[in-house]
Parts: sequence; structure tokens; C-alpha cells
Amino acid sequence: MTPRFPALAQFDSTRALTSSPLYAELRPEIERVLTGLVQENFAPARPQRAAQAAPAVRATAWNIERGKRLPSIVRVLGEHPVLRASDVLLLTELDYGMARTENRFVARELAESLGLNYAFAPCYLALNKGSGVESEVAGDNTLALHGNALFARHPLQRAHALALPNGKDKMRGKEKRLGAQRAVIADVAHPAGMFRAVSLHLDAHSTQRHRARQMRLLLDHLARLTPQLPVLVGGDWNTSTYNSRRAVYSILGYFRRVAMGVEHVIKNHYPYPERWFERRLFRLLERRGYDYRSLNALGVCTLHYDVADAVVNTNMRDWIPQWCFWFINWALQRNGGRCSLKLDWFAGRGIKPSPGSAPQVVGGLCDAAGVLSDHDAIVVDFLLASGDTRAGR
Repeated sequence: MTPRFPALAQFDSTRALTSSPLYAELRPEIERVLTGLVQENFAPARPQRAAQAAPAVRATAWNIERGKRLPSIVRVLGEHPVLRASDVLLLTELDYGMARTENRFVARELAESLGLNYAFAPCYLALNKGSGVESEVAGDNTLALHGNALFARHPLQRAHALALPNGKDKMRGKEKRLGAQRAVIADVAHPAGMFRAVSLHLDAHSTQRHRARQMRLLLDHLARLTPQLPVLVGGDWNTSTYNSRRAVYSILGYFRRVAMGVEHVIKNHYPYPERWFERRLFRLLERRGYDYRSLNALGVCTLHYDVADAVVNTNMRDWIPQWCFWFINWALQRNGGRCSLKLDWFAGRGIKPSPGSAPQVVGGLCDAAGVLSDHDAIVVDFLLASGDTRAGR
């Protein structure tokens, strides 16, 4: 199917593509690939232990930015004093056969290297090599897949994925893709008890309302699953505070935030999207009985922008006009040209934080060449709560 990608990429909208004879010919194979789930077990068999012997569960969620720095990511996850003790990894943005990551199967290599079980769901079939600097990498894509994954030291049962509606047409713009974000869901047979884990990546190029809608669809799905179990949802929820469905909306939103006061927004809104701009999503979680307040380091940002970052600026130029950079630089000059956002979160039902262990944002994950991802990792230690743990309806 890969040789047909240039012909597929000629279309400027998903509607035009899916109406074409070419898509009709390839549709069965495309749907087979995009609805698939890869699950393998690399964790060594462990003796059964009583629940009280291992009451706490440590979970890490991290957007690993395609897995472009995979050897160092594997090293950090295996050696970092906090991350290496994780029972569950909820990882987003993993490539499978993309030139920008040397055509590696990132999820499998990571699981095999660390001795973990995993489930990987492809979200997108990439019709080109990517956006920004990624489009200039050498070589060609092989399988051209990109998705999300869930890893655990213990058995994963009933693993599956849930497709979420797109926030924008993925065929419009420089980076052309087929597919949609998919949440990866599995039941983890931990010695502390069985619980349900979800690796979730909400759309970046979408509205605040759309991100809340994606969350609602996930919560509806979890409410229908049997048996009902304690649930942990974690990942990159892209709670940027912006309507980013189109560049013009983001630009207008930035004007609004400048008018509100740059320092005020950087201090009171970017670190606290749940307070106002993204409140629909977080109120939804609480109405459904999901706790996020005690499972996160509130006010601690997980993505950091610097006007001097040439790679990030190159990537942004695929999406916003050049004149915007002057305005961004001007607006951020009093803050040293930098600002940070809180995009990564946990939420849970039927679980509670482990006493004496506060949720963390783990930054500074780097090697000699620089940071390993544009996101920091988040970590939480939790207990399975006693009593009614049925998912909210």
C-alpha cells in the first residue's frame, strides 16, 4: 500500500479522498491497519503475591515525541530513580515504521528492552514524512504508522482501543494523515488488585469543547465495560487553553490573552487550564466521579516554549504565518521569551493517592544532545480504593 501514498496525498480533504475510487480500492486494507492492536508480552512471569504486599501502584504518563530519541528514552525509563519504579507506563506519540524515527517499532523496542508487556494502537497512517523538520529527514517511511501505547510489568487483559473523532480534517495542511486518535485501554492484573488503565492523547488541533467531547466519549465507553474496575486515565490531553482547530482561531486567542495581560495568563491560566479555559473537560470528569485534583501536581506545567527554540519555530511555521513570531516574541519578552503550559494529566475513579507520596512532574529528561521530548513526564502513586468503584454513567 505504501507506493500508493503519493496518490493518496494529492487529496486536500478527507471527504474528497474517501469519495475517490482509489480509496474504495484500498479501504479494506486501510481499515484493517487502523483498527488493529498489537499486543505482546515481554515481562517475566512473576509469582503471585498478596495484595497487601504491594498496595501502591506507580504510573507514569509521558508524551515521548514520536520516540525520536529512543535509546535515551529507554535508558531514562530504566534508570531514572522515579521512573524506573513505574508499574504502568501510559505513553503517547509512538512511531511504527516512520523515517523520522529510523523506521523503528518504538513500542516493541521499548517493551522488549525494559521487559514489559504492552498494547499499541495505531492512530494515523502517515501519507508523508511529517511536518516541520521531520519532513526533511532522510529515507522513506515503511509502515508509516503513529499511535499510542500502554505498558505494564504485570499481565494486560482485555486490551482494546477506542477511536475518537478528529478535531480537524487531517488531510488539510502539510502533514496529511488518515485515521484519528485512539485511546488504549487494558485491565492490569497488579498484585494490589485489578484496575483499568487508559493511555489517552486528546487532539491538539481542536477546540476546548471538542477535547471535552473526546473525554466524554471515553468516559461513556468506560462506563459500559464489564467488569467494572478502578480506572486510571493518563496522558497528553492538550489542555493548552486555546481553540486550535484553525490557525486563525489560535492567533485570535493569543491576542485575547495578551489583552488579558501576558504575565497574568502565564501565571494564572497556562498552569491552571482547569480554572477557566478548559473547565468544561474537568467539570465533566468530576461529574462522572473522576478525581483529578489529588492525582496531579496542580499548577506545574509540562510543556515549555522558548522563542529561541529553532526546531519548534520551524514546526510552527507549517501552521501559523511568519508575522506571528514577531508578535509572540514581543509578548513574551518580559518573561524572558519563555512560557509553559500544563498539558499532561491523570484522572481516576475508584483510586486514591498513596499516603506520603505526592504526584510529580518529572522534567529535565535529557541526554548530551538535549531534551528527550517536548513534554515532561508525570508520575502518580495510587491505591485501589475500597468500596464501590463502578465507573460513572
